[in-house]
Amino acid sequence: MKNTKQYDGFSEAERAAMKDHAQELKKSARRDPATAKAEAEADVLAKIAEMPEADRVLGERLHDIIKANAPSLSPKLWYGMPAYAKDGKVVCFFQSAEKFKSRYATLGFSDQADLDDGAMWASAFALTTLTPADERRIAALVSRAAK
Repeated sequence: MKNTKQYDGFSEAERAAMKDHAQELKKSARRDPATAKAEAEADVLAKIAEMPEADRVLGERLHDIIKANAPSLSPKLWYGMPAYAKDGKVVCFFQSAEKFKSRYATLGFSDQADLDDGAMWASAFALTTLTPADERRIAALVSRAAK
């Protein structure tokens, strides 16, 4: 019997994200250590500025919240997304809705984030807007995640 299943491989968006990551690694390796942090933050802000308005507003606000509440985290691009790292390892990231044609943007946390809460906890949050209560919750999460 002939196998009729076909492997389609990675989606166009997934391939683009992998290409972005390869370029980010090359760019990072070529940076002058004295200016690397400022350049990486400029890259993050430029990526946020390219986003559609709804995602851009979320991304700008998240950037401000993360910088204010987790100053130990360094902005960087990660697979074409704004991310925040500690000792070079991504702790949290912002995925715009446009990135993978999703209906909502996402604030995600890696396994480097110190968010453990029993045997089960959230590692990503869907975002459509940010209320003051949401901002306070995010501030507490990123502060905790960065420890």
